[in-house]
Parts: sequence; C-alpha cells; structure tokens
Amino acid sequence: MDLSRIGEFGIIKRITKKPIDKNILIGIGDDTAIIKLKNKLLALTADTLVEGDHFSLDYFTPEQVGKKAIEINVSDIGSMGGIPKYALVSLVLPRNTDVKIVDAIYRGIWQTCKKYKLEVVGGNITHGKQLVIDVSMLGEVKKENLCLRSTAKPGDFILVTGPLGTSTAGLNLLLKNIGNYNKVRKAHLEPEASLYKVKPFLRYINAMIDVSDGLASEVQHICEQSKVGAVIFKDNIPILEETRKAAELLNANPIDYALYGGEDFELVFTVSEKNLSKVKGFLIGEIRRKKGVYLYSNGKERLIKKHGYDHFL
Repeated sequence: MDLSRIGEFGIIKRITKKPIDKNILIGIGDDTAIIKLKNKLLALTADTLVEGDHFSLDYFTPEQVGKKAIEINVSDIGSMGGIPKYALVSLVLPRNTDVKIVDAIYRGIWQTCKKYKLEVVGGNITHGKQLVIDVSMLGEVKKENLCLRSTAKPGDFILVTGPLGTSTAGLNLLLKNIGNYNKVRKAHLEPEASLYKVKPFLRYINAMIDVSDGLASEVQHICEQSKVGAVIFKDNIPILEETRKAAELLNANPIDYALYGGEDFELVFTVSEKNLSKVKGFLIGEIRRKKGVYLYSNGKERLIKKHGYDHFL
C-alpha cells in the first residue's frame, strides 16, 4: 500500500502511540507536543518547506521563504496558547546554490525572529537535490493558557481570528501569473501568525487550532480529538472582497478556498456561550454532540466529506 492510499493523516495515525514518559502531556496529534519540565510547560513543534512543493523561487524571494519558515512554526506554538522562544534551523542546499540566496533566507529568518523575540540557537546544513528548510521550535505555555484540540464541548461556538481563503487565492494567482490583487498575493508570500489576536483572552478558549490545511480540516481535527461534531455557517465565513474577485478571475469558488485551501494561519477556536462576549473573532459555527462536520446554508445542512490539503492525496 502506497502513501497515496492513506494520506498524511493516515500516516500520522499509524505512527502514533501512547507516550511512556509521564512528563509528556501531549504527544503526536496536536499542533505541538507539550512537555512538563519542573514547573514549566514546553511546546515543541517542527515544520518543513520543500522547494517545488511548498514554495517556488519563481515568485517567492529567498527572504520571504525564510520569513515563512519561522511564521508557520510560530503559528503552531501560538495555537496552543504559547509563546515561541527558541528555534533550530536546518537547510538542505543544492551544491550550486548561490550564497546570496542563503544570506537572504537568513535575513528573512532573523527579521521574523526579532519580531517575536525568538532566538535561533542551532541547526544543520547539508546538501541535496532541492532546497529544503526545516525548523524545529520550542515555546513556553502557561498552564492556564494551554489550548488543545481535544477540549471543545457541545454548545461551544466556533470562531476564527480573520479572513480565510486568502492565501489559496494568492497562490493560484501566482501560479497563473495573473491579477493585480496584492493583498491576497502577499497573504501567500508573507503569512503572519495570529497568536497576538487571541493572547488577551486565552483563558476563555476551550479548544484551538491554526488554519494550515483549510477550515474544514481544522474543524474536523477538533471534532475528532474532542469526540464531538460541528456545523459551519457558510454565510458567516469571513472572506475578503479581494479574495472573491480573485476567485472570480480564476473561475473558482471562494468558499472552497476557505474550506479546503489552507495556509491562512488564522486561528480557529471554540468558546462557551457564557464566555462569548469576552473574546473577539468571527463566529462561524457551533460544536454539538452529533458527529460529523456539516455546512449550513439556505436552511439546509450537508455533511462535509472533502477536507483540506493533504501532502499525499
């Protein structure tokens, strides 16, 4: 059986096993692992960008690639309610790579690290057939701020911190080299983590995840881990007007971009009705006991069978 039969998340399920060390509070299966070290909770994550798959230097600058490599890991730390602290950066470089490209990648890395008061403390450099940037990151989480995928409750409302589908619209414009919609192009080329949008009200959030693979996938992950279901209100999904115009130009549906696109790096979170007035965001759905994720539109619900981006499907 090859990987295309089971996909990325099928592989994750095959390799997941219950941690033995009692200090591993969360292992495989959330945005980061959570490790208890004396009186601290540490968040650990890793992500990889591969040239020709996650980015192309035909439209990314090397500096933008460096920025993105850090931002996507910061997003994972932030989705757990944490603050990033340290990173390890590993590069795979073709032998004919111009050293100026490496300089520019690290310029982007350092600029983004400075924004989050984050330090690069090591890594590795080796050679290969294509450019690869791999980042491992460690952050800290206060116990009262820890947000998991597994803590959504029936009756919770689902909110998102910002507009969705923007990055996918930008990617498709870049691939076809059409359109002058700079906001959506920039959303793909220079994404920003959304951790500061939720920082003031972390203690009121029940479950949270970042939007890296599309809204449908992220809500599904929360539901699977929390053993609940959900309904998403189609008309409430926030989509920029520029994203709608880009989708029209591309003969595509902007709702599909939001549900199945990914790389928006907004945060999807759930909150009880009691605490709804204490948080900020776009209310896009509800958690309920009935299993499955449904899309509500025009008085009807339909089960969402398709999910977001998968590296192997």
